[in-house]
Amino acid sequence: MPAVLAVLDALQGRLPLVVPTLAAVLVVFIAQYVLNRTPLVGVPLVGQDLGSDEKRRQTYFANASGLYLEGYKKFKDSVWRIVTSNKFTVIVVPPKYLEELRKLPDDVVSFDDAIAQTMHAKYTELPTGNNLIPHTIKTSLTPSLVRLNPTISDEVDDSIRKEMPPCDDWTSVNINQKLLRIVALVSGRVFIGTELSRSEEYLDAAINYTVELMNARNAVEKVRSWMRPFVAHRLPEVKALRERLAAADRFMRPVVAARQKMSDDEKPNDMLQWIMDGQIKFKQYTTEELARLQLALSFAAIHTTTLTATNVFYSLAAYPHYTSELRDEIRTILAEHNGAFTSAALQAMKKLDSFIKETMRLYPPGEVTFTRKVNKPFQLSNGQLIPAGVLIEVPAGAISRDPEVFEKPDEFDPWRFSRMREQARAKGEVEVAAQNQFVSVNPGVMTFGWGRHACPGRFFAANEIKMIVANFILSYDMRLPEGVTERYPNIVFGTQNIPDPTKELLFKRAA
Repeated sequence: MPAVLAVLDALQGRLPLVVPTLAAVLVVFIAQYVLNRTPLVGVPLVGQDLGSDEKRRQTYFANASGLYLEGYKKFKDSVWRIVTSNKFTVIVVPPKYLEELRKLPDDVVSFDDAIAQTMHAKYTELPTGNNLIPHTIKTSLTPSLVRLNPTISDEVDDSIRKEMPPCDDWTSVNINQKLLRIVALVSGRVFIGTELSRSEEYLDAAINYTVELMNARNAVEKVRSWMRPFVAHRLPEVKALRERLAAADRFMRPVVAARQKMSDDEKPNDMLQWIMDGQIKFKQYTTEELARLQLALSFAAIHTTTLTATNVFYSLAAYPHYTSELRDEIRTILAEHNGAFTSAALQAMKKLDSFIKETMRLYPPGEVTFTRKVNKPFQLSNGQLIPAGVLIEVPAGAISRDPEVFEKPDEFDPWRFSRMREQARAKGEVEVAAQNQFVSVNPGVMTFGWGRHACPGRFFAANEIKMIVANFILSYDMRLPEGVTERYPNIVFGTQNIPDPTKELLFKRAA
């Protein structure tokens, strides 16, 4: 007690000095708070009536699509806020500002920084800020598709024959699991070459890396931010992810070493080789870094392509009366192209293209797109200031269900986009017709994003999906199991919208 009194006496003696200092510190904190909050004053918060951020967080996880639809309808022409499942406030920007957002430089709104933040790249080691991969896709993969399509087609045909059971009578198949293998085989042939693409070691890594990455990301997300530097690296899920990266390094090392000794004439045409050759313009990568880039390709391509194809198969099985029309189109066009899935043949399959795009309109992989980290404040044309430090996004799911954008938006209309293309061509609107293709970046259906960072691999993915779906349509009849009368509902959590991977369909060899 005497010691406490002594401290109080000492403080009392210095009170004239201490009080101004404390007051100055308090003023700084208040000023920072006010300055940080002021730009968002007046920006409406969706879910305000829920009462607390915790209730908004829970609602976001259970029904984010409902919240985004509510915000889109209430505040269609202005920005609004939403509290995500991790209690982070995101600024949602309506589509009328898409063109303004597209023109903003990367140092103002950053795609890579948004990925780094949302995926906790510091701990999951997901490569971000890497320009070599998108550069290689744009300059090497996409221009090579005309030449690669026969190889992709052969790989699709071979993998389907290997993975599918005989199906001489109606046979129950978990199509998602089959598609994971098929897509991994086909993508691997283009991504990493024949040395590894059919090895079980590579297939296991390509398929399971995404699951392990998301497990690690979710585990880190549960740790309080201030504890992550001390705890995150020791989480079992993060350790498992590091082990996966080390294993990929081991099986890739001899392949990379062998290729480094090849002459130009011996080099294969695949992504691994193009990446290795492209290092001259960027930087030299270690084998471990090359393995990490290959796994990042798997994360970006294999599961997203599989989920898209699974959605299409669930629609085919739910609406089997459309199969004959699709089958007739595919057969007719292949006959006109010597039986080959050429680029021109795939381009001509307008009903198949429309069926896939309509499926993705109703069952998008996510509720939002154009997610960006704001690194420098900017102002929209309506005067709204968007401060640095926040994430922005566009409510793509709500846009695709807007009756002002699409007639009867809640109905599945398989020929919606082929009809829109025909109508646009009849008016001489060639560009409008092109925008309604599956592969196009369209403000109404933003499956592949928007702007400079729209998915660069969408042309390869679209060709791959079309070939897989077309092969199945030609070879099999499909339907839902007995007692199932409607299309399987997707699993929705937060902004994610995925087909249920546990469901099975019935397949029978077509006559």
